[in-house]
Amino acid sequence: MKILDYLETRRSFLISGSLIGLAALSSPLLLPGCGEKEEKAGEVTAPEDLMREHGVLRRIFLIFDDLVVRLKQEQEFPPAVLTEAATLIRRFIEDYHEKLEEDYVFPRFEKAGKLVDLVETLRRQHHAGRTITDFLLSPAATADRQKLAASLQAFTRMYRPHAAREDTVLFPAFRSVVSPQEFLELGDKFEDQEEARFGKGGYEKIVVQVAGLEQALGIEDLARFTPQVQV
Repeated sequence: MKILDYLETRRSFLISGSLIGLAALSSPLLLPGCGEKEEKAGEVTAPEDLMREHGVLRRIFLIFDDLVVRLKQEQEFPPAVLTEAATLIRRFIEDYHEKLEEDYVFPRFEKAGKLVDLVETLRRQHHAGRTITDFLLSPAATADRQKLAASLQAFTRMYRPHAAREDTVLFPAFRSVVSPQEFLELGDKFEDQEEARFGKGGYEKIVVQVAGLEQALGIEDLARFTPQVQV
């Protein structure tokens, strides 16, 4: 073979090989991470979803706090606010939020052998909280003001550190017990379950309901919680 023919053949071979390589790299099956869900800006992850639901819980604490003051000072209070707040706890927190934790979060830590003691305590507190909510939703709740006030205080006293420990210890560690793919898929699953249970924009609807209860008690103005301090 003449030297020019050899060089031309080799040139064609290299060009052909390069094109095949580029085609392979552009194939969805061979690109790194391709076929897997990627985290998008603004997308709510599973821990973030659970944390914002804790925000709803904390606003209900304020409602319970206000009811406790009224009960202890022998003031009148709207029983409907108590019933609606306890119903929100049952529907949104216990039957939905805590169910997500018990079905998708706690088991993964237990399987990984991480934070097992914490998870066990959180499970027991879920059970204790449901027992208190049963009482709050019963006709007996408004019959004994002292017991009602004590029950509301017991609920908030337990759940304030409960939610804080989840937000600062459990949820930040969640990525360590699931794969990146599963971490992102669970965020979508939580959103789907929220919509299936509460309708589109379910979280926002719950927040509106809580705001209505705050207004009924006259505690909707955030500024009222600012202490009067001398600078």
